[in-house]
Amino acid sequence: MHIVIRPEEFHRQPWKNGGGVTFEIARVEFDGHLHWRLSLAEVASDGPFSAFPGLARILTVIEGAGLILETPGGPIAAHPLDPVLFPGSLPVHARLIGGKVRDLNLIYDPALIDGAVRLVDAAHPLQEGKTAALFCLSGRFRLPDDEIGPGAVVLLDPGSPAPKAEPGATGLYISLQAASD
Repeated sequence: MHIVIRPEEFHRQPWKNGGGVTFEIARVEFDGHLHWRLSLAEVASDGPFSAFPGLARILTVIEGAGLILETPGGPIAAHPLDPVLFPGSLPVHARLIGGKVRDLNLIYDPALIDGAVRLVDAAHPLQEGKTAALFCLSGRFRLPDDEIGPGAVVLLDPGSPAPKAEPGATGLYISLQAASD
């Protein structure tokens, strides 16, 4: 089974720290405990990131020149389409590189989920049989009975066939597997 979520269906909400807006795409939680969340953020100015203690984050810049994430351990460069993993509790102050950016964020509980994000296209296809999501960056991805275009997301359960990229299509594949023991 799969679920397609189009950009107009994303849930707009204020940032946890009050400094901007996130467009929540999907989330899974049980008894008030977040397992994972996928969201899109528009960053227009330098500033602090919200803290998510006990969780991990993978940030991927999808538009703009990127960010420098200033942390107590030193700067982390977040370049376009290069996923960056860091603890949700890490104090981060973001500095824009050359203007506004949009980024895709996967926030998850690493005790429960092994999360990963990678770029996919026709030459680097998706894997079947995994719980995952696909964020379409460009072109179109085809499913047996549907398709997704730029900005849309498809959520896939382990029984879902993998979407096929049309020539020139690119996307971000988000893997959400149960954490290894």
